[in-house]
Amino acid sequence: MKHGANDMMLGKLNTRRAEYTFRSLQYDNNLYDFSSNDYLGFARSQELRQITNTELEKHPKIRSGATGSRLLSGNSEFAEQLEEEIAGYHHAANGLIFNSGYAANSAIFSCLPQKDDTIIHDELIHASIIDGSRLSYATRLKFRHNNLEDLEKKLKKTTGICYVAVESIYSMDGDMADLAGISSLCQQYNAHLIVDEAHAFGVIGTGLVDLLGIQEAVFARIVTFGKALGLHGAIILGTDLLRDYLINFARPFIYTTALPYPQLIALKIAYKHFLSHPELQSTLKHKSSLLKANLAPKYQLHCKDNLAAIHCIFLSGNDEAIKFSRTLQREGFDVRPILSPTVPKGKERLRICVHVHNTDAEILELCHHINLLSQ
Repeated sequence: MKHGANDMMLGKLNTRRAEYTFRSLQYDNNLYDFSSNDYLGFARSQELRQITNTELEKHPKIRSGATGSRLLSGNSEFAEQLEEEIAGYHHAANGLIFNSGYAANSAIFSCLPQKDDTIIHDELIHASIIDGSRLSYATRLKFRHNNLEDLEKKLKKTTGICYVAVESIYSMDGDMADLAGISSLCQQYNAHLIVDEAHAFGVIGTGLVDLLGIQEAVFARIVTFGKALGLHGAIILGTDLLRDYLINFARPFIYTTALPYPQLIALKIAYKHFLSHPELQSTLKHKSSLLKANLAPKYQLHCKDNLAAIHCIFLSGNDEAIKFSRTLQREGFDVRPILSPTVPKGKERLRICVHVHNTDAEILELCHHINLLSQ
């Protein structure tokens, strides 16, 4: 008997349920936030909302929607000036705004590498880069996480033009890439380095590339606005030539309705607010240090010396990660489990995101409950 799509879907979903990996949508809750990407608290900032609303009132005739792609009716002088402005903040020649970090990554990796080229990525790279790479038809190789020796082995096996993809701060582990070493290897082997700055921007200044001053050694950067800025969208930073190429060949840009004008105004305001309040990063660093210092030795975080807002406690399997997460949620803390297959088996963990809006008392209480988990 021939089975249909419904049978296939039901079977795969039942497998997920049996393995406790079934995903479902949830509403916002009233728990203390230790899971969102809103590191600087911009998404909940009443001050920023008021500034944005005041600015929007000055332009009563602007459209609430973009009405089309940037190549049709969705472009504006404001959008292009904002791209130049943001590129300047990052010491880049130019930039092109996309509707999300996922769209930006899938765009550049699907249209830039060609069939006989090579993409080498860290084994822990974000899914959006993997998906984009698959669409490119280029040869795809991966190297062991942050392992320069293994990266060099892969660089010696390349064909065509080579692109190396890394995250400056990794979204699941919270550790930093060895960008100095990686960029040096890329220069040695004439490879083009592309860096996803999603979880570094706003947490480490304007990103790790800017902090290290290696802008000239990096072919392209992806900076997203949905983390530290609490908004939506992303920008690919690079040369004028790269921008022109993406406008002509990046399908997620060409065939997508553009971000509306109100979003662009909010983005401009959020950038200026971020750049004029460097103390927010110091506050975030203090909060992260407080968390790390008050966990029992058995729960010491995976990346004790990292500069990120992401911290991990590894556990033994999905069942334990789910159990511990539910216990913490009952105590009022929104800490989520990260399960396989999102992470490899044996790497299941609690992923704790620290924010400027987490009070010291909340952090200390969270540490107390984590320390009690296995007692």
